[in-house]
Amino acid sequence: MNLRALQGAPQAPVPPAQGGVARSHFSVHGEPQHRQLLAWRERVGHVIDVLPSKADVEQPFRAEIDRYKVDGLLFTDCRSDAMLLERSLARISTDSVRDYVFHVFAEGGVDDIALRASPRRAAPSTNATTKILALDMNQPVRMRRSSCRVLTFFVPAALVQEVFPDPEAIHGRTIQDATPLTRLALEHVAALGANIPSMTPAAADSAVRNAAHLVVAAFGKQAGLSGNARSAARAALFGRVRRHIQANLHRAELTPEGVLNALHLSRPTIYRMFQHEGGLGAYIRHLRLRQAADELARYPHMMVTDVAYAVGFKSASDFTRAFRRAYGMAPQEFRAQSQTYRAERPASWQVLPT
Repeated sequence: MNLRALQGAPQAPVPPAQGGVARSHFSVHGEPQHRQLLAWRERVGHVIDVLPSKADVEQPFRAEIDRYKVDGLLFTDCRSDAMLLERSLARISTDSVRDYVFHVFAEGGVDDIALRASPRRAAPSTNATTKILALDMNQPVRMRRSSCRVLTFFVPAALVQEVFPDPEAIHGRTIQDATPLTRLALEHVAALGANIPSMTPAAADSAVRNAAHLVVAAFGKQAGLSGNARSAARAALFGRVRRHIQANLHRAELTPEGVLNALHLSRPTIYRMFQHEGGLGAYIRHLRLRQAADELARYPHMMVTDVAYAVGFKSASDFTRAFRRAYGMAPQEFRAQSQTYRAERPASWQVLPT
């Protein structure tokens, strides 16, 4: 995990208790009212973009965050007013944050979430309000978060993969406190948030890892992935399929049927494994488009046609149509946006219509 990237701009270091865990604190409390939301946007802008309207900027805004670094993991405790957040494809293609993030809401939650081009509504503000949200920082997301207190884990893919053979499948999943395992995870995370300032580094490391494992296990139970042997077998098989796809992604002849024949797998097995992606064909197309987006951002002078052929599309027109359907813009528009993003970040900020 790239902790330096996640740490972002300097924060006020907080002297830990004797032998305690490293902690930093940031608050907008001391900022003038017209700077409060913008100061927060600059603070979190190394990970995700805050999209304020002009009216939002003119209003008072409250937010503060404590960050705790333990060996290989990052844990944060954040209190903030409502805001619109986005991690766009352009952002992903120009930074190095690739962790999995679990937001555990002690108060408040998310009102709606959009993943790629498909909106996904969170539960309304009732007793079934979303308690935990999982995100893959390598995939786009836009969400409106209510006024909340949220405890967050940044964890590497290896930890998620212990339960999810396909870690990317956890992106955008939400769960409520409807099961004993979920309630246990919520209680453990709440205790961690209350006690971590006074913990030793060793105790904090153990508590953060245990909490992260409990949260991932709760998502695994929700997805029907309980059982170490079953999960290990699915992980091994998925890894085999993914390695084959990635090794042959540039080949236009790579198709779901070809994968079945090359790996001697049954159609029902593959269907179940990639059901969350809409099928193996959709998964292959998604990987091609994500690689193409990276290439467009990394090589600004490479012809779009060459990018299309390099990731296995049979024609530039097929590539452009697929890219536009997936990301809402043409490849040339995305390239221009990513280059602007790279040149102006973090100084620029987007203002939405009032």
